[in-house]
Amino acid sequence: MSLSGNLLAYRIMATIVGVLLVVLCLIGLPLHYGYLVSDAAWLAKDSGAGWQLGSDISEYLGVAHGWLYMIFLLTAFLLSRKAAWPMPFTIVTALCGTVPVLSFWAEHRATKLTRVAIEASAA
Repeated sequence: MSLSGNLLAYRIMATIVGVLLVVLCLIGLPLHYGYLVSDAAWLAKDSGAGWQLGSDISEYLGVAHGWLYMIFLLTAFLLSRKAAWPMPFTIVTALCGTVPVLSFWAEHRATKLTRVAIEASAA
Protein backbone atom coordinates (compact mmCIF):
# COMPACT_ATOMS: atom_id res chain seq x y z
CA MET A 1 0.00 0.00 0.00
CA SER A 2 1.27 3.46 -0.83
CA LEU A 3 1.93 6.13 1.76
CA SER A 4 -1.19 7.99 0.57
CA GLY A 5 -3.23 4.80 0.99
CA ASN A 6 -1.88 4.27 4.50
CA LEU A 7 -2.71 7.87 5.35
CA LEU A 8 -6.27 7.46 4.09
CA ALA A 9 -6.78 4.26 6.13
CA TYR A 10 -5.37 5.98 9.22
CA ARG A 11 -7.58 9.05 8.76
CA ILE A 12 -10.72 6.94 8.35
CA MET A 13 -9.96 4.90 11.46
CA ALA A 14 -8.98 7.98 13.48
CA THR A 15 -12.28 9.65 12.59
CA ILE A 16 -14.40 6.59 13.39
CA VAL A 17 -12.62 5.96 16.69
CA GLY A 18 -12.76 9.65 17.61
CA VAL A 19 -16.50 9.97 16.94
CA LEU A 20 -17.31 6.77 18.83
CA LEU A 21 -15.22 7.92 21.79
CA VAL A 22 -16.95 11.31 21.90
CA VAL A 23 -20.41 9.72 21.80
CA LEU A 24 -19.43 7.14 24.40
CA CYS A 25 -17.80 9.55 26.86
CA LEU A 26 -19.93 12.65 26.40
CA ILE A 27 -23.36 11.03 25.92
CA GLY A 28 -23.39 7.34 26.86
CA LEU A 29 -21.51 7.36 30.15
CA PRO A 30 -23.20 10.49 31.58
CA LEU A 31 -26.62 9.00 30.82
CA HIS A 32 -25.62 5.60 32.21
CA TYR A 33 -24.24 7.00 35.46
CA GLY A 34 -26.53 10.05 35.71
CA TYR A 35 -28.61 8.40 38.45
CA LEU A 36 -25.64 8.88 40.81
CA VAL A 37 -25.91 12.67 40.66
CA SER A 38 -29.58 13.25 39.83
CA ASP A 39 -32.90 11.91 41.03
CA ALA A 40 -34.63 12.59 37.70
CA ALA A 41 -37.06 9.81 36.81
CA TRP A 42 -35.69 9.45 33.27
CA LEU A 43 -32.24 8.68 34.74
CA ALA A 44 -33.48 6.17 37.33
CA LYS A 45 -31.34 3.04 37.35
CA ASP A 46 -32.96 0.02 35.66
CA SER A 47 -36.12 1.93 34.68
CA GLY A 48 -35.39 5.36 33.22
CA ALA A 49 -35.29 5.89 29.44
CA GLY A 50 -32.11 7.99 29.71
CA TRP A 51 -30.42 5.35 31.84
CA GLN A 52 -31.40 2.63 29.34
CA LEU A 53 -30.09 4.66 26.40
CA GLY A 54 -26.84 5.31 28.26
CA SER A 55 -26.51 1.62 29.11
CA ASP A 56 -27.03 0.62 25.48
CA ILE A 57 -24.54 3.20 24.22
CA SER A 58 -22.00 2.15 26.83
CA GLU A 59 -22.44 -1.54 26.09
CA TYR A 60 -22.45 -1.50 22.29
CA LEU A 61 -20.31 1.52 21.45
CA GLY A 62 -17.86 0.66 24.19
CA VAL A 63 -17.20 -2.75 22.68
CA ALA A 64 -17.13 -1.36 19.13
CA HIS A 65 -14.70 1.38 20.14
CA GLY A 66 -12.40 -1.16 21.79
CA TRP A 67 -12.18 -3.37 18.70
CA LEU A 68 -11.93 -0.46 16.29
CA TYR A 69 -9.23 1.15 18.46
CA MET A 70 -7.11 -1.96 17.88
CA ILE A 71 -7.50 -1.49 14.11
CA PHE A 72 -6.70 2.20 14.57
CA LEU A 73 -3.49 1.27 16.41
CA LEU A 74 -2.49 -1.04 13.59
CA THR A 75 -3.12 1.61 10.91
CA ALA A 76 -1.29 4.25 12.96
CA PHE A 77 1.69 1.95 13.46
CA LEU A 78 1.87 0.99 9.78
CA LEU A 79 1.65 4.64 8.75
CA SER A 80 4.26 5.65 11.31
CA ARG A 81 6.77 3.15 9.93
CA LYS A 82 6.06 4.01 6.31
CA ALA A 83 6.19 7.79 6.92
CA ALA A 84 9.20 7.45 9.27
CA TRP A 85 7.60 9.20 12.23
CA PRO A 86 9.79 9.57 15.32
CA MET A 87 8.82 7.05 18.04
CA PRO A 88 7.62 9.72 20.56
CA PHE A 89 5.35 11.18 17.86
CA THR A 90 3.96 7.69 17.15
CA ILE A 91 3.28 7.00 20.85
CA VAL A 92 1.54 10.35 21.41
CA THR A 93 -0.57 9.85 18.30
CA ALA A 94 -1.65 6.37 19.44
CA LEU A 95 -2.44 7.52 22.98
CA CYS A 96 -4.50 10.45 21.75
CA GLY A 97 -7.00 7.92 20.40
CA THR A 98 -8.03 7.31 24.01
CA VAL A 99 -8.90 10.94 24.82
CA PRO A 100 -12.18 12.40 23.53
CA VAL A 101 -11.71 15.32 21.10
CA LEU A 102 -7.89 15.15 21.43
CA SER A 103 -7.89 12.37 18.86
CA PHE A 104 -8.98 14.84 16.19
CA TRP A 105 -6.03 17.11 16.98
CA ALA A 106 -3.65 14.15 16.77
CA GLU A 107 -5.13 13.09 13.42
CA HIS A 108 -4.66 16.62 12.04
CA ARG A 109 -1.07 16.72 13.30
CA ALA A 110 -0.25 13.28 11.89
CA THR A 111 -1.82 14.13 8.53
CA LYS A 112 0.21 17.33 8.30
CA LEU A 113 3.49 15.51 9.04
CA THR A 114 2.70 12.68 6.63
CA ARG A 115 1.78 15.04 3.79
CA VAL A 116 5.21 16.62 4.17
CA ALA A 117 6.72 13.13 3.76
CA ILE A 118 4.54 12.47 0.70
CA GLU A 119 5.66 15.73 -0.91
CA ALA A 120 9.31 14.98 -0.09
CA SER A 121 9.12 11.53 -1.69
CA ALA A 122 7.44 12.98 -4.78
CA ALA A 123 10.20 15.55 -5.27
